[in-house]
Amino acid sequence: MDLVPLPVSDVTVVGHFSIDSIILPSRPHPFVILGGSVTYVSLVTKRLDGTVSIISKVGGDFPEAYMWWLGQEGIDLSGVVRLETELTTRFEVGYSEDLSSRTLRLKSRASPINLSDLPNSLRARAIHIAPIAGEISYEVVEHLKHCADVLSFDPQGSLRSFDEAGNVTCCSPVDKRLLSLVDVYKSSQDEISALTGQSDLNSAIRAVHDFGVETVLVTLGVKGAVLSVENALYHVPACDSVTVVDPTGAGDVFIGGFLTEYTREKDSLWCACVGSAAASIVVEGIGPTFLGEKEEIYRRARSVYEKEIKQ
Repeated sequence: MDLVPLPVSDVTVVGHFSIDSIILPSRPHPFVILGGSVTYVSLVTKRLDGTVSIISKVGGDFPEAYMWWLGQEGIDLSGVVRLETELTTRFEVGYSEDLSSRTLRLKSRASPINLSDLPNSLRARAIHIAPIAGEISYEVVEHLKHCADVLSFDPQGSLRSFDEAGNVTCCSPVDKRLLSLVDVYKSSQDEISALTGQSDLNSAIRAVHDFGVETVLVTLGVKGAVLSVENALYHVPACDSVTVVDPTGAGDVFIGGFLTEYTREKDSLWCACVGSAAASIVVEGIGPTFLGEKEEIYRRARSVYEKEIKQ
């Protein structure tokens, strides 16, 4: 199959789409919605007037309505491979009463993204590697390294292990050679600790930098995030949300906002504040259905940036 080359994008996101069944304590029934890091990252990039493309693989069960929705948003989907005889990756996502913790169960999984799935002559200002179920190999990342000015990586899907029932646990070993290819790293505190074997956050951040990673971002939920760059450590406060309905995708929206501004050569602290602002908005709706307006994202970002809290 001849794959059509993608035009240059501000951000290209690589990973599986997911069809998520989100179980919230405030709702009697699961809410089934399009998910996966690629969805959240791409939508916030478009909301901030960036250009974005997706490289993914889905099954014959992937609704055409989702493709239509993303296409209407202006997202380039020419890098999405559809295999009619396979299933799309699906997760069941259940939250605790206070939304502070969640459980994941894998219900189906699409086949891995291979070198042969990558578009010809791919070029982007930033490529974000966003696996959700171990679907991206070192060889694929190594190839993508040469296709972007900035390579970003979120290891969450590489760290996940699955039992026979699909229950998700941490942690699967990650090929740490990946980190030597990465310019920007983003994960939760639990994930960076699992990846590095360091329970102390500062030690874990240093361990990631030791691989040559220039920028390290660690999201801390309601406590905000930590940005480590150029021998400086910043605490980026969480922006206040009007209400918190569904935390799904907040970390993905964070890195999407960060990378979109980063491709515009903005300073890293500002980029992280935009990420924090965008994350504070997406949690006000269910799934990726509510990202607010660009002006509101920047308004919230300015309110955080002006504090410039440095550790």
